Amino acid sequence: MANIESVTIEAADPTAAEHFYATVLGPAAPVHVRASGAASTGFRGFTLSLVVSQPGNADLFIEAALRAGATIVKPAAKSFWGYGGVVQAPDGTILKVATSEKKDSAPTRQEFDQFVVLLGASDVAASKRFYVENGFAVAKSFGRMYVEFAAEGPVKLGLYGRRALAKDAGVAPDGTGSHRLAINGVAGPLTDPDGFAWEAASTTANR
Repeated sequence: MANIESVTIEAADPTAAEHFYATVLGPAAPVHVRASGAASTGFRGFTLSLVVSQPGNADLFIEAALRAGATIVKPAAKSFWGYGGVVQAPDGTILKVATSEKKDSAPTRQEFDQFVVLLGASDVAASKRFYVENGFAVAKSFGRMYVEFAAEGPVKLGLYGRRALAKDAGVAPDGTGSHRLAINGVAGPLTDPDGFAWEAASTTANR
């Protein structure tokens, strides 16, 4: 089964981006950074999501991100599905932190349980077929709205409609230019229907 080993964020200031992700996510997080001056405006069509075990853990991540230079997109708050918030990293990447729990049940820690890359698809069904044909197994599927793939590696993959993903993140859906993202896994190299590039995991240098 295909899997994802890590993601590579392309940033105009890679030194600053490396510092941000190492500070907020920790040195073992499945995130690499490299320099890129490719034009990119507005929503880049993806979000990175941290799934945590309780609200206090989410707060620690959001507070750490703000100290490291992120800006608030959605303040952390309770909702019918749990608790979470959204920030934008200095390089422009949208980072969501969420939990299905509404109360803390243990000492808080800056630890995440799952790291998820959510891609905004212009046609979820077509993108689903593409990924299934390239070795991904579907774990959950809700028609043309959302697809979640089974994960054996450290990064989980999901598909949303582009507008739905932007709405969930709290940003406008419009955007042009580079995604400034490469996905590193055994499926690469390839490019999906929405222009997201996959690279072979073995070719990706560590941060």
